[in-house]
Amino acid sequence: MDGLLFAFVPTILFLVIVAPLWIILHYQRMHRERNALSEDERLELERLTQTVGRMGDRIETLEAILDAETPGWRKRDGAQ
Repeated sequence: MDGLLFAFVPTILFLVIVAPLWIILHYQRMHRERNALSEDERLELERLTQTVGRMGDRIETLEAILDAETPGWRKRDGAQ
């Protein structure tokens, strides 16, 4: 009987404490990995960020040119 009790108590402790923690931590890690960007996605995001920055600079330049050449262009934009 003592041998059975000796194996029973650690088994119950494992099932009550260790196994649930192990399962929770496993699925949290899986969730983080699934939601993380892959290397290709990260590179594409960096490329798109650089493209957006260049486009913003171009728009500012075009607006400055239009402001200098046609001062009222912003007012007319909403009327058309």
